[in-house]
Amino acid sequence: MRFMNRKKLYIICLFFILLSATAVFSNRCYQTIKRFQEKAEKKRILLEKQKADWLALEQSLSKQVSCFNGEPGILIKDMQSNWEISFNKDKSYPSASVVKIPIMVSCFEAIHKGILDYDSLVRLRAKDKVSGSGVLKNAPVGKEVSISQLLELMITKSDNTAANILIEKLGFDYLNDSFKSYGIKNTNLSRKMMDFKARSKGIENYTTAEDIAIVLEKIYHGEMINRDVSQQCLELLKRQKINNRIPKHLPKEAVVAHKTGLERFVCHDAGIVYTSKGDFLICALVKHSKTTSKSAKEFIASIAKTTYEHFNKRQYEDYETFAIIR
Repeated sequence: MRFMNRKKLYIICLFFILLSATAVFSNRCYQTIKRFQEKAEKKRILLEKQKADWLALEQSLSKQVSCFNGEPGILIKDMQSNWEISFNKDKSYPSASVVKIPIMVSCFEAIHKGILDYDSLVRLRAKDKVSGSGVLKNAPVGKEVSISQLLELMITKSDNTAANILIEKLGFDYLNDSFKSYGIKNTNLSRKMMDFKARSKGIENYTTAEDIAIVLEKIYHGEMINRDVSQQCLELLKRQKINNRIPKHLPKEAVVAHKTGLERFVCHDAGIVYTSKGDFLICALVKHSKTTSKSAKEFIASIAKTTYEHFNKRQYEDYETFAIIR
């Protein structure tokens, strides 16, 4: 009898222990679910706030575009959320020197494949020299320049002579085939830099804001050829010396990897802007006839400043939310 009573007591005690454990477990589950729901709600609120801010940015940029006396093709992309704002992104523009971005990539690809030698030397000829941007036009004939130096000059100083030497090394067919392989369908290379005779015959190089953005985005994510090639391209773009457009009204410490373009009636700049609150891609192609290149440059600088200020006012948790929700 005592044994039975003791057994019942054990069972009752075990029941209450299990009941208590269940209650503790249930409470912990409830608290976990509650924290998860609170975190999810916070993310939802932050995301809605960011959507509203992004819409406000789009409206602000739209006003600037509509007030500009020209035809801008703009594409801006948040590299964390992948949100995009664009105006005429698929419209074709004479590419001027922004075509040097895909040319640069093609050269690095050719180096990667062994078609070009990064350290090989090229002897400068009189017929290589062309006007416009750059320093090689003033260099003595016979000067030896390496492929790596040509790439550096083509991007950082927009050297037209350097670009033409590289174009001649690879050929139009190779370059145009490379462009297509990168997923850019509306960019062509039909003449060398500063070839006014070809231009007078209607032969022109064209591109779109969307195409240049595709190349820049692949470079940014390390997906252009491979991560090493992408990083080499980024480092060159970060050393850009012509900074009177995208970086003009940004803080001096702002890091911008970009490439400009300027010819008669067209003014461009395209690149990646790095900020502590997230990075953004900006591609601005501008065609104008009734304004000056100075006004076009200021327009691009203003667009970049407005976008930078949008990112700079973000709270840290906004950036953290975008890093998670993609």
